[in-house]
Amino acid sequence: QLQLVESGGGLVQPGGSLRLSCAASGNIFSIYANAMGWYRQAPGKQRELVAAITSGGSTNYADSVKGRFTISRDNAKNTVYLQMNHLKPEDTAVYYCHTLYGNRHYWGQGTQVTVSS
Repeated sequence: QLQLVESGGGLVQPGGSLRLSCAASGNIFSIYANAMGWYRQAPGKQRELVAAITSGGSTNYADSVKGRFTISRDNAKNTVYLQMNHLKPEDTAVYYCHTLYGNRHYWGQGTQVTVSS
């Protein structure tokens, strides 16, 4: 059974940085062979795509985070990262890791990011 486990969330002041991690385990799943994405959901809002990386290494970002967030992966650790810089209060949300594998959607449990002074 494929599992995605996020970590790295927390409370940070505006302008600060956090790095989220998403470790994939189980089956024969390899992050380098699959597209991976980071989503977020703020209270009362729909879940939205923040950043994604394809199996070929191409990346794309939501307009709201371009220039501030960077998605990357460590194939040896089967882990995807989201480096978040210059954080703003509107970045406050639960952040989820996602992949589509074997025609099934897999989500992590989520990690809370709170940006507040």
